[in-house]
Amino acid sequence: MKKITLILFLCSVLLTHAQKAENIIIITTDGLRWQELFKGMDPSIANNKKFNQGDSTYIYNKYWSENTSERKAKLLPFIWSAIVSKGQLYGNRDYNNKVNNANPYWFSYPGYSEIMTGYADTLINSNEYKANPNVNVLEFLNKQPKLKGKVAAFGAWNAFDRILNEERSGFPVISAFDKIGGNNPSPKQQLINDMLTDSFKPFHQSECLDVFTHYAAMEELKTKKPRVLYIAYGETDEWAHSGHYRSYLDAAHQVDTWIKQIWDYIQNDPQYKNKTTLILTTDHGRGDEIKTQWTSHGSQIKGASEIWFAAMGPEINTKGEIKTEAQLYQKQIAQTIAKLMGYTFEATHPIAKEITEVLH
Repeated sequence: MKKITLILFLCSVLLTHAQKAENIIIITTDGLRWQELFKGMDPSIANNKKFNQGDSTYIYNKYWSENTSERKAKLLPFIWSAIVSKGQLYGNRDYNNKVNNANPYWFSYPGYSEIMTGYADTLINSNEYKANPNVNVLEFLNKQPKLKGKVAAFGAWNAFDRILNEERSGFPVISAFDKIGGNNPSPKQQLINDMLTDSFKPFHQSECLDVFTHYAAMEELKTKKPRVLYIAYGETDEWAHSGHYRSYLDAAHQVDTWIKQIWDYIQNDPQYKNKTTLILTTDHGRGDEIKTQWTSHGSQIKGASEIWFAAMGPEINTKGEIKTEAQLYQKQIAQTIAKLMGYTFEATHPIAKEITEVLH
């Protein structure tokens, strides 16, 4: 009996080891509300001429259904098929499943810093804040011998150089209009660089269109095979601030399409297949109680601290949409990332504990 027990135990250990995540991809889409994620398009916003860009018919044809399940799947089909069937999704407040900013500011730099450092540093109170003094989890992972030189970040917003403190962190942070490929870009990298330079710049020099961030990150994934990759899309926030609900929905739908493209690629690549965890989240919420405040966020906007979180991968038990009452915080994501990769994130600043529900 003891031998049988020992054999079963060893098989369990081996199986767990075989399923361990060897790679992780973290994806954020700026300011995407939990309301659209869990309920799809909001007709009260879509019907408002101030927000529908003069074409509510387009919004309804593409994203509307009387059925909530169908409506949210029209907007975010990959999340509501693959993520829900193979992973976990947190933040539906209709079930009192809550995810919040721990920082008191509810805008981008503090939010991204909280995600990456595991610490809601109240000194970080501006989007123009200097280079982040706090160590981030990507920087920590890049210092581990097995991951050194295998970490990269791509962000549409130029502030990521400061948020991730590229100068100190020691891994490449490609943000906004940064070129890729160094002094010897491949023909494909050169094409991306040329198109980036010549592109329409609705957000001026501070942020590029997401398509360039996506294709630059995909080229990194295919050619350099990073073990840890961060991709930060930004258009969901930019079009929301502009009051363009149609473009906000389109941007969210496109990010969902790109997440599927990333997942399909890694599931067909020997280095990544069944060895890669996917983390999805956002930096802050937006207004909703007063519908016209959906364009805004910050501490003065009720509900702007309400966010969401999703995970899928070899170590993530299939639980789907979590409908139990809970309170999670953005600052827990950093340690969760580290634990999924088999490490304990340590730094001189406080680090929140991991989201244990994801790991068990």
